[in-house]
Amino acid sequence: MRIAEVIGRITLSQCHPSVRGATWLIGVPLSAMALQGSETGRGEPFIIYDELGASPGALIAVSEGGEAAAPFNPNPKPLDGYNAAILDTVHIDISPR
Repeated sequence: MRIAEVIGRITLSQCHPSVRGATWLIGVPLSAMALQGSETGRGEPFIIYDELGASPGALIAVSEGGEAAAPFNPNPKPLDGYNAAILDTVHIDISPR
């Protein structure tokens, strides 16, 4: 699972019947450096299926690959990214271990 920032939404003129009723987001995966405010550490944007109502600027937890389709078992959906949670805060512990 990765943390991503929502940077936009996608509007589809047609979609697969199994994914109707949700929205599609454009998200940018963030590294620990980006979460701490650095301009570096932002990945390539990708498309995320969203049933939770995240809006642009929100931080979300994204599952990818086979795990993205897991919440819909036994009716799999053709997804590569799924918004599993909208995050209120992110705390990064940088203390040495």
